Amino acid sequence: MNAIAYQAESPAHDPEIELINEEAFGPGRHTRAAYKIREGGPHERHLSFVALDGDRVVATVRLTRVAVGQGRSLLLGPLAVRPSHKERGIGRKLVRMALEAAAADGAHSVILVGDEPYYGPLGFRRIPYKQIVMPRPVDYDRLLIHEIKDGALADLNGDMVHADLVPSIEPASPALAIPHGAERQQEQAEAQEPAK
Repeated sequence: MNAIAYQAESPAHDPEIELINEEAFGPGRHTRAAYKIREGGPHERHLSFVALDGDRVVATVRLTRVAVGQGRSLLLGPLAVRPSHKERGIGRKLVRMALEAAAADGAHSVILVGDEPYYGPLGFRRIPYKQIVMPRPVDYDRLLIHEIKDGALADLNGDMVHADLVPSIEPASPALAIPHGAERQQEQAEAQEPAK
């Protein structure tokens, strides 16, 4: 077996990622609360990662920008690892990479629906019951948050939706602004232009 390589997700990985998610979660994944939120807009490809065994994608994690009331966060998932590569720490490595990328990108927190015994050692803790409301039924004991900025959870109250479905908010400090959707794509395009 080859050494596992990790890299940022690219469009070329999409077909394999879809197969891995189908294998891990089945057709029922389309009925889940987190999936409903992800239908609202694209995920953040520059904050999403894959694990490769040779040239084959064997695991994937994605981050999607979300709004909760007046607050903003990132929703982690799906996280999926091929059965042939489980129990090797690949999933945890991808989560750590996503958290580091989120912090570098200026995010204040990352939210997910998952098992606390698995995600707790990675810095996630349970969110108070229904402080954040999902659009479909969910086990609120499995709604977890990783605070990048201390106290970030206090800014998140209400219904969770994809960030592209709500207007941008002006934070108290411009340094805390987290652009999303079209604004982020414009910034990325400008950053790639050669200096004039």
